[in-house]
Amino acid sequence: MSFQIPRGTQDILPGETEKWQYIEQTARDLCRRYNYKEIRTPIFEHTELFLRSVGDTTDIVQKEMYTFEDRGGRSITLRPEGTASVVRSFVENKMYGDPNQPIKLYYVGPMFRYERPQAGRFRQFVQFGVEVLGSHDPAIDAEVIALAMEIYRSLGLQKLKLVINSLGDAESRKAHREALINHFKQRIGEFCEDCQARLEKNPLRILDCKKDRDHELMMTAPSILDYLNDESRRYFEKVQMYLTNLGIEFEVDSRLVRGLDYYHHTTFEIMSNAEGFGAITTLCGGGRYNRLVQEIGGPETPGIGFALSIERLLAALEAENISLPVGKGIDCYVAALGEKAKDESVIIVNQLRKAGIVADKDYQDRKVKAQLKAADRLQAKYVAILGDDELDRKVINVKDMNTGEQTEVPLHSLVEYLKERLR
Repeated sequence: MSFQIPRGTQDILPGETEKWQYIEQTARDLCRRYNYKEIRTPIFEHTELFLRSVGDTTDIVQKEMYTFEDRGGRSITLRPEGTASVVRSFVENKMYGDPNQPIKLYYVGPMFRYERPQAGRFRQFVQFGVEVLGSHDPAIDAEVIALAMEIYRSLGLQKLKLVINSLGDAESRKAHREALINHFKQRIGEFCEDCQARLEKNPLRILDCKKDRDHELMMTAPSILDYLNDESRRYFEKVQMYLTNLGIEFEVDSRLVRGLDYYHHTTFEIMSNAEGFGAITTLCGGGRYNRLVQEIGGPETPGIGFALSIERLLAALEAENISLPVGKGIDCYVAALGEKAKDESVIIVNQLRKAGIVADKDYQDRKVKAQLKAADRLQAKYVAILGDDELDRKVINVKDMNTGEQTEVPLHSLVEYLKERLR
């Protein structure tokens, strides 16, 4: 019986994993520079957490969650996104009591959504995200957006577009909600079943519909920007001012509502403009959620964050023909000829590794010529060749694979010799 990988998942093999590690390390280093700390939450949570936070009118909750009953009869869901888990942890661990506010966090890990697999979209995918909890300052909105943009820029991406919008505060959203209902209700029968169900529950979700996005009423729908009260308008203007001062170009799109119910005020997406990237151009999305902590049972605490898909990021790099500077090859391959030399090579490789040198040796009992070919395939910078005669004389031959030059080195000096040349 043969087994195949489940649909919508992927194996990331050596040669590719190095790219993932480089991306993750770049993002981690930037987060450290911005003073964000890593948080790790469970891969599954109680289903109610996502029902309350993500919203029961969203596609994620209605169609995409992996939900099951555990042996205790509890409803459990594999996390479809990262924010709800981070906020749950913030509340449960009383991080709001920490004197260092706001709390600035980042995470990286797999998420799960049951949706139709397509280019750049998987049922198990990896998100890198940040969350800031405890600040009403529009400057933190700009900082979060700047961090997201900096991750992409640091990896070499150039063809990017930042789109922002404001959903306003509760008062603004309420006025806009009523305007949307009045706008759509006379012809709601022309829309899909999901939109019809959302009309009274959450009409803002209609604007996020993929099926009816070209309907004429979508084009003439009331803009949230026309319903922002003075406070919300000033807030949004501040965010735009900070972005401008930071030299970050952006476009305002009043139809940008995002796919989750917990957003208020600032929302944003970063898209790829690379030719041939595909119909789905969004790389990253995020926004402010000032009522989510309270919804999950904590004190009234503002928050903002974003999440990016590493799979989508890799696709964007490919679209722009960007090669990541991932380390290739090893530092030294130890080739041995003779029984005593083979035994000694185990010790030599161990010494090299302890000294921080990337080293390997033959484990297939191959001839020296075959070992040299193996070293070439591994892209070894140096090959240390040891025979029983060299071992008796306590020396080893080191070959520079770039120049072909070969040097006899005392065995006790091999580590220092290689460290000097690798430096």
